[in-house]
Formats: sequence, C-alpha cells, structure tokens
Amino acid sequence: MLLASATTLPLLLAATGCRSSEAFAGPDPLAGPPSPAPDVITLEAVIAAETNLIQLYKRAISGVSRATTPLLSQHEQHLAQLSARLVLPSATSSAPGQGGLGGRGAPPGSGGSRGVVPPGLAQLQAAERESAANLVRQLGVAEPALAQLFASIAACHATHVAALDG
Repeated sequence: MLLASATTLPLLLAATGCRSSEAFAGPDPLAGPPSPAPDVITLEAVIAAETNLIQLYKRAISGVSRATTPLLSQHEQHLAQLSARLVLPSATSSAPGQGGLGGRGAPPGSGGSRGVVPPGLAQLQAAERESAANLVRQLGVAEPALAQLFASIAACHATHVAALDG
C-alpha cells in the first residue's frame, strides 16, 4: 500500500496542477540556518561598537582619571538597551563584541589641563565622534524604534566628546 501511495502521489499532484515543491512549502532543511535580517546585522555591529567604547573607557579610567566613570556607566546602559533588542537563536548569532562600527584600542593616557587632551582621552573623543557619526548613518535604514534608540545614543556620544574636553 505504501508503494502504491508513493507512486500515485506525484500523479495526483500533477493531475491537480500542484507541483511537488508547492505541496512541501517551507524552509529547506538542508540549506542551513537562514541569514540574519539586516536590522539584526546592524544591531550586532552597534553592540560591538558600544562594547569597544566600553573597553576604551575602562583603559582610560585605569590610566587617566575617574572623571570618565559616569560616561562609562552611560555606555554600559546603552549596551544593555541594545542587547535587550537582539534576540537570536544561539546557534546562528555571532557573539557581540566581534567586528563593529568603531572603537580602537588606546594606550592609557595621563591627566592634563583644559585644552590639552591626554592621549587616552583624545582616543576616546575620536571614538565617540566616530560612533555618533556611524549611528546617525544608520537612522535611515533602521526600523523606527531602533532608529530612535540609535539617535538617542548618538546624541549621548556627541555630548561625551564635549565632556571629555574638560
């Protein structure tokens, strides 16, 4: 009986005008996991950039001053907000902190007077500027709620540039 059903199913489908691919619609299990959506890729990159900024702040705090601690706290809050938006199956997600839109390692600097920015703080200012600019570029392609979060974080990063100046 099974043999008869296996041979008659294609004939039945052909007679009804239904192709076998239509009868078994859905993802191809042999194709592997689907690619992440563009918003997911963008969000992962922004999370990586925020993680890099946090690392820059931690290095600067250890070598410069504790005056940057409130700014670091804001970045940790941003990272928590961004991470809360990223929901992926563990098998398909890449770990946050790999790749990214900005942030470079910086050697710890030394303290200085207003107008003379120590090397560690100069690196932080450059990273904050770059991050704000990258976030603003993402506004047009991100979904509205994500764009609003990016705009808020970009504005915060822009104010950090001025705060790091003195």
